[in-house]
Amino acid sequence: MKSIAFAARNRKEILRDPLNLVFGIGFPLVILFLLSAIQANTKVELFSIDNLVPGVAVFGLSFVSLFSGMLIAKDRSTSFLTRLFTAPLTAPDYIMGYTLPLIPMAILQIAICFIAAFFLGLPVNSNVLLSIIALLPTAVLFIGIGLLAGSILNDKQVGGICGALLTNLSAWLSGTWFDLNLIGGWFKGIAYALPFAHAVDASRAAIFKDYSSILPHLWWVIGYAAVIIVIAIYTFKKKMSGDTAS
Repeated sequence: MKSIAFAARNRKEILRDPLNLVFGIGFPLVILFLLSAIQANTKVELFSIDNLVPGVAVFGLSFVSLFSGMLIAKDRSTSFLTRLFTAPLTAPDYIMGYTLPLIPMAILQIAICFIAAFFLGLPVNSNVLLSIIALLPTAVLFIGIGLLAGSILNDKQVGGICGALLTNLSAWLSGTWFDLNLIGGWFKGIAYALPFAHAVDASRAAIFKDYSSILPHLWWVIGYAAVIIVIAIYTFKKKMSGDTAS
């Protein structure tokens, strides 16, 4: 209940900045429509919609990291958290309170990508729902990355790390824009050592009814998400101890 009350406050903070929300949801849609237009005007199958939309959805989720990181970093910069540390909440309570309002936002972002894809020719079937479900651990992963960054960095630094670096990493190392097998070698090895390519492949496997391939990729994402959330909680706890002592 304490986390839910704190989450309600954080939800209001997120809604106070609707411009960033619109950008976070709208920019992936622009990419989706742009690449679909390119596909419609070329004879080579570069960006088929069923192959493209999982990648764009993962790319869109990278913006959730920016929201979560900025939220916690701004609270730290205004000393709001220092005052809040007097409340009977533990570090997991705080991290949960920051995470809960971002989950519906991430689901909305994913859903809007797929709804737009329906108008671009994506078949409407149960595999789409499974593909969306397969992306939920990815949402938790990106939220966790943002919370970890926000627990360490200030809001300007979070903007650079989560807004520029992370979005580019998730785009280029996920296989969204091109097949990683075309490059291969060390580049492909690095891509599959990180969770982003696995997140896209799990969602694509659901769409293409390759059910046996979903979990092998999904475990990578779940593993990364769990580790990052644990590190975020530990880091936040250390910050709590330091601020309380000072």
